[in-house]
Amino acid sequence: MSKQYDFIVIGSGPAGKSAAIQASKLGHSVLMVEKNFEVGGVSVHSGTIPSKTLREAVLFLTGWRQRGFYGLNYKVKQNIGSEDLHHRLSYTLDHEVEVLRHQLNRNNVDTVNGHARFRDQDSVSVTLADGSEDIYQAHYFLVCAGTRPFRPQHIPFDGESIIDSDEILKLEKIPKSLLVVGAGVIGIEYATIYNALDTEVTVVDSKNSILDFVDHEIIDEFTHLLRDANVTLRLNETIDSIEKRKDGKVVTRLQSGKTIITEMVLFAAGRQGHTDDLGLDNVGLTVDKRGRIQVNQCYQTENPRIYAAGDVIGFPSLASTSMEQGRVAACEAFDTNQPSQNKLFPFGIYAVPEISMVGLTEQECHLQGIPCEIGTARFRELARGQIMGLKAGMLKMLFSIEDRKLLGVHIVGEGATELVHIGQAVIALDGTLDYFIQSVFNYPTLAEAYKVAALDAWNRMSV
Repeated sequence: MSKQYDFIVIGSGPAGKSAAIQASKLGHSVLMVEKNFEVGGVSVHSGTIPSKTLREAVLFLTGWRQRGFYGLNYKVKQNIGSEDLHHRLSYTLDHEVEVLRHQLNRNNVDTVNGHARFRDQDSVSVTLADGSEDIYQAHYFLVCAGTRPFRPQHIPFDGESIIDSDEILKLEKIPKSLLVVGAGVIGIEYATIYNALDTEVTVVDSKNSILDFVDHEIIDEFTHLLRDANVTLRLNETIDSIEKRKDGKVVTRLQSGKTIITEMVLFAAGRQGHTDDLGLDNVGLTVDKRGRIQVNQCYQTENPRIYAAGDVIGFPSLASTSMEQGRVAACEAFDTNQPSQNKLFPFGIYAVPEISMVGLTEQECHLQGIPCEIGTARFRELARGQIMGLKAGMLKMLFSIEDRKLLGVHIVGEGATELVHIGQAVIALDGTLDYFIQSVFNYPTLAEAYKVAALDAWNRMSV
């Protein structure tokens, strides 16, 4: 006998959590199906939360934030081991799971652990750990099953020396040298985190630039910081072969003829949707070559009773945007008009140092024919920057010449992912250059960079 719900959510990551709680708050019965033993999805167990926790542990233990004062050799703890990093990881992840379970229980969201598969557009079968099967029916469904690392067959993954971005969180030792294949967000984040641990890092990518969706001036600044930190970039390069030698070292040969020998290789060139065995063909849905589901602006699939959100629908694949996608999908399913600014979202790249951005880049302004003026502020020129010992970091703002409205904010440096929200709010409210000129910012703070950058733009616009 099957059990009936109004809404069934497949996956318990950011999109699933947000959608389930929203649907419940609208007065509907909700079931969340999670294939793993604990709720949280990739975000909690192998993606966003663990990688950012690892970053914070590394920056603290290495004393990275204090090196501007005490030199590159300064460390809070000598001989940092993997156990030092795992301690903070386990503590944080346990807390996140506990909080999520409490939120689901408090909002009357039922949960079941098992593998969900569509039988038809009215029901799913859920295979439990003991092999038994339960049937659940619903009027609407949300697929937010997440992604896994893309693992090409020609890469000889072994879980020890040749690993993916999930396996790097389980390392038993910190490598002395690391090759990162892929200069996307995940690859660059881990490359800089391990560089802060004094690992010798090389990054290889087939493109001629890194993070090409970010404002080019910010990337130029960031690339300079990478090279200054002795991170080697091998761009316009393609992997020919990877093999492990008898002595444990990994030999990577590039098609250009170069050879790179390292203790470890991290393959971080994309992710694959967890859609292989969801029975999507039973409800008329197809996926692309990376297992992603196509949706409309309301996150509705080709089947009007089935929605999809989060990483499984592709770009931008951020925990923050996934939460909003899940909320909007639940509201749309139950005909609730909930305004959303899901097109104006900040990017946060938790590299060392951070990068964050919101709004238009300078390149997009040029392509769209929008005349703009630029204002910049360097963190080292701020009183707070001097107090913190910052040697690098900048904030860049773009203003429309025609109406002085703020068009975009781009930041590289300490606290970038926090600072960007000031710019996000001003853009959302159609704020102008005058807001920053006329406002008082706490002093000394890094947020003062907004006023400094605005004055820099005003000086040019007033000529």
